[in-house]
Amino acid sequence: MPVGQIGHLSPRDVLCCLQEESLVDEHLELKRQIVEAGVHMIRTGLVYGTGGNISARLPGMNYFYITPSGMAYESLKPEDILGVDFDGRVVEGARRPSIEHMMHANILRARPDVGAVVHTHSMYATAVASARVPIPPFLETLIATTGGHEIKVAEFAPAGSRELAEIAVRTLGGDSAVLLANHGVIGVGRDLDEAMGVCEVVEKAAMVFLLSRLAGGPVPIPQETVARQAEFFKARYGQGRGR
Repeated sequence: MPVGQIGHLSPRDVLCCLQEESLVDEHLELKRQIVEAGVHMIRTGLVYGTGGNISARLPGMNYFYITPSGMAYESLKPEDILGVDFDGRVVEGARRPSIEHMMHANILRARPDVGAVVHTHSMYATAVASARVPIPPFLETLIATTGGHEIKVAEFAPAGSRELAEIAVRTLGGDSAVLLANHGVIGVGRDLDEAMGVCEVVEKAAMVFLLSRLAGGPVPIPQETVARQAEFFKARYGQGRGR
């Protein structure tokens, strides 16, 4: 609202206007972050062409933002990002949402702790997913990221199908990543940085996993050590972020 008009409002109305403007700014900033995440994803090789998709939400939102279908990441603008509710209806924007929007909706609905979902087609993780082999917690970086859990493989279902959406959320459970058979990987986090970081760690782990199999296979870390390391990283690694 123009500054000159504020003087005609009551203090309560002024506060409401300022809160609404702040909310608009937050939503626009989140859209910008999604656009930037898409550029990062394509430039780092986590996806190729127009593959993959990204979603995110703010606390209290009853819908989420997601990338559009089939558009080049480096050409995206904030207004291209769609608002979609948890029944798959577009509530904001004029584009067509990613064909995987129901997969994102299912995950975000099932996981109140998740603020962002990143789906990539990165080369090594997709290779492991195509072999339908879970990735064990054999690297310390993987233990720190996944809490010591193996990265499971969700059964195959056609891209964009309701079946894939259901299988993905069921196999992911409470974990931070899941491989999609013959397809790619999903990483989740409290925000876009965390979800993208999960996908990057999974890709590095998948590469090392495949290379180590050429040398005879990775030697498992004892489960009790994995559990201790997971607790250590949870308590000591990073800056806490409210934990």
